Amino acid sequence: MRVYTYSEARQNLADLLDQAGEEGEVRIRRRDGSEYVIRPRRRDGSPLDVPPVNTEVSTEAIVAAVREGRERATR
Repeated sequence: MRVYTYSEARQNLADLLDQAGEEGEVRIRRRDGSEYVIRPRRRDGSPLDVPPVNTEVSTEAIVAAVREGRERATR
């Protein structure tokens, strides 16, 4: 894990954030010896949680399309 000085972190913020995203965390050390950790925030919920899309297609039409696709695959 890379440790940046405060000045390096200030000058290279974009690189620091990229590195934190790749490695999990990056530390910043100040002159007085205090250290801070920068790490990406974890998302709440699943990445599969997506907002619904209103297609105005009925359930019956979707089921019929799936059945048709399955019939074609078995031929």
